[in-house]
Amino acid sequence: MEPNHSSELIDESIRLELNVAALYHIFFEANPEDAEFWWRIYLEEKSHAALIRAAKESFSKIDKFPFDLIADSLDTLKADNVRIEALIQKYKQHPPGRCEAFEVALELENTAGETHYLKFMEKKANNAVEAVFQQLNKEDKNHADRIKAYYETKFPDAVNG
Repeated sequence: MEPNHSSELIDESIRLELNVAALYHIFFEANPEDAEFWWRIYLEEKSHAALIRAAKESFSKIDKFPFDLIADSLDTLKADNVRIEALIQKYKQHPPGRCEAFEVALELENTAGETHYLKFMEKKANNAVEAVFQQLNKEDKNHADRIKAYYETKFPDAVNG
């Protein structure tokens, strides 16, 4: 992979994690009934960004960056970021209700960048670098499943109706 292209992929992936975190922070502020849940997910997204940034700083220069950690399409990452940034602006002006927050979060957790991250965390590590990253982040995964499970307990009629 070209150094310039790989650096852009990594930067867009960090941007994606920070954007998702910013959106979840808005959900945290807008929905006090679910504040503890959104706060935890917000912190985990910030942690994902920090892990990717640490990998970039530590392993990119020696060609050991674990590229399975991030999506491989720069265009997709950029499009996802633009979309999330638009949602951030929208919800800063008009915060979402509880159901809308969960529906948006479920959709976002199924974007390319987020699903790549999950797949990386669940696969068998191929080397020591991957093993370290998986160990550091072992509890901060499966956001889509956790969001869905929480949503279903709070809004059974929305899911079953």
